[in-house]
Amino acid sequence: MSDRNTVLEQLRAAVGDRHVLTGDKATRRFRRGYRFGDGPVLAVVRPGTLLQLWNVLQAAVQGGAAIILQAANTGLTGGSTPDGDDYGRPIVLVSTLRLTGIQLLNEGRQVLCLPGATLDRLEQMLAPLGREPHSVIGSSCIGASVLGGICNNSGGALVRRGPAYTELALYARVDAQGGLQLVNHLGIALGDTPGQILQRLQSGDYSAADVSDGDGRAASDPRYAEEVRKVDAATPARFNADPSRHFEAAGSAGKLAVFAVRLDTFEKEAAEVFYIGSNRTDSLTAIRRQLLTGFERLPIAGEYIHRDAYDIGERYGKDSFLLIDKLGTARVPAAFALKSRVDGWFERLGLRGVTDRVMQALTCLLPSHLPKRMGEFRQRYEHHLLLKVSAQDAAETEAWLRGFFNDHEGSYFHCTADEGRKAFLHRFAVAGAAVRYREVHREQVQDIVALDVALRRDDADWFEQLPADIDGRLLYKLYYGHFLCHVFHQDYIARKGEDPMAIEHAMWALLDQRGAEYPAEHNVGHLYPAKPALASFYRTLDPSNTFNPGIGQTSKARGWGSCDCDGH
Repeated sequence: MSDRNTVLEQLRAAVGDRHVLTGDKATRRFRRGYRFGDGPVLAVVRPGTLLQLWNVLQAAVQGGAAIILQAANTGLTGGSTPDGDDYGRPIVLVSTLRLTGIQLLNEGRQVLCLPGATLDRLEQMLAPLGREPHSVIGSSCIGASVLGGICNNSGGALVRRGPAYTELALYARVDAQGGLQLVNHLGIALGDTPGQILQRLQSGDYSAADVSDGDGRAASDPRYAEEVRKVDAATPARFNADPSRHFEAAGSAGKLAVFAVRLDTFEKEAAEVFYIGSNRTDSLTAIRRQLLTGFERLPIAGEYIHRDAYDIGERYGKDSFLLIDKLGTARVPAAFALKSRVDGWFERLGLRGVTDRVMQALTCLLPSHLPKRMGEFRQRYEHHLLLKVSAQDAAETEAWLRGFFNDHEGSYFHCTADEGRKAFLHRFAVAGAAVRYREVHREQVQDIVALDVALRRDDADWFEQLPADIDGRLLYKLYYGHFLCHVFHQDYIARKGEDPMAIEHAMWALLDQRGAEYPAEHNVGHLYPAKPALASFYRTLDPSNTFNPGIGQTSKARGWGSCDCDGH
C-alpha cells in the first residue's frame, strides 16, 4: 500500500497537475452533493481520456484508496459524494465530466456514450436525425449524465420507456484479490489490452463490421411498456431495487467504473399536450386506467402536480424556469457550476444561501411567467395532470376526455405549443423549488425530507393523507411525479426544530404499510438502506469494496470487513 503522497504523485503523473485538485476550497463543489452528502477526499481527479481514467484507477487501487466516480453530481441522495470521514482509507473522487463523447451506431438507432456525455447533449445530437434518447425532460436540464442514469436505473417522465437500462457496457472492476480488470461487453471488437480497447474506443477506431448485436443483449428496457399497463397489479411498475433490472452497469450505483454504454435511441414523435384539472383523486385514477389500458398506444408522458407544489414551484422555481426558457438547457450546467463557486465563496465568509436570496428577490420583481389558463386551473383545481400524447392520438384522446368530463368533476384544455412547453417546464421547476425555499427561509425551516416513491399499480388511494402527528411537524408537503407510472416525488419541508430523520423514518413505516417501494428512481445513495438483494448485487460487482463504499448504508470497510452486507 502506497502512502498518500505517492498516490498523489501517481495521479498527477496520470492526468497532469492542474487536473488533480486538493484542499477543501478546490474540491468543494465535487465532494458536496446537490441536496445531501459531504466528506473529505484525498483528491478530486479529472481525467481527459479513457486511458487516463484507467491509469487513475490503477494508481488509486495500488495505493489502497477507495474510489468514487462522479459525473454531473446532480443526484439527490448523496450517491456520488463521500458520506463522512469514517472510510478508514483515503478517497479518490474521479470526476468524469471531461470524458465527453457520443458516437452514433447503426445510423443513430443506437449510440455509444462515454462517462461525461450528458442527456442534454445527446438530445441535441439526435435531434437532426429525428430521434431522441431514453430521457428528454427533467434532470437532462441540469446536465445529468447518460451513464449516471444507467448506473442508477433512473426512471423519468416517458411512460413507454421505463428505467434507463442496458446490458452492453465497458467497465472496470476490482476482484476479490484486489486486481483491476477491464471488461468489454459492448459487443464491439476493440482489441485485447486495456490500452488498445480504450484508445480505439475513444477515437472511434472501429468499423461497422466490428459491431455485433451483442449476443442479443438489450440496449434498453424491453418490457416496461407491457408492465406499466398492468394497472391491477399489487406491485409497483418500477423502482431502483428491482432485481430484474440489475445487470452489470445497469443499477451498479458506482460499484463499477463504467467507461462506456451502448443504448437504443427512439423515433421522435410530434406531440400534443392536454392540461387536466380536478378536485377529485378518483377522477384522475379513472383517467389513468383509461390511458394505460384503453388506447392502442401509450401516452408519451403524464405528469402530476398538486396545487401546493404548483405554488411553491411558481414562486421559488421561477429563476430556473426563466433561465431555461430564455437561454435553453445547454447553458444551465455552467450556471449551476458558477452558483456553486459563488456559494462556496460566501460560505467561507460565514454567509449561507446568498445567491438563493438574491435570485429570489430579483425574480419576485418580474411579471408572472406561467400561461393564463394554467393560472385559472390553479385557482379552480387542487390536482393537475399534464398529459402528452402522440399527435396521431390527440383527436381520439380529446374526444374521450370531453366525454369523460361530461360525467365527472374536473376539466381540461388542449394546450397551444407554447402552453404545453411551459407546463412541462414548470413541472421541472417544481422539482428544485423546495431547496430554494429552504435556503430563503432558514429561520423557519429545519430541512427537507425528500422521498421518491413507487406506489402499487393498483393503489387507488394514491394521494397521501398524513397522520396529524406528522402533518403538524411540516410547513409544506409538495407532491408531484410521474402519474401514469405511479411514481411520486414527495418533498416535505420540516419546521424549525423538528427532526427530519425521525420524520423520514415515520414516512417509511407508512409507505411499507401501503406496499410501496422507495426510492423509486433516485437510488439509495447514503440516505436509504439497500435491501438484501440490492446489497448482494453490489457485493457481487465489487467484492473488494473499492468503489463507492458505504452506498446503501452498507459497510465502508475494505473487503466489506465484518459487516452485515444485507444493508442493515
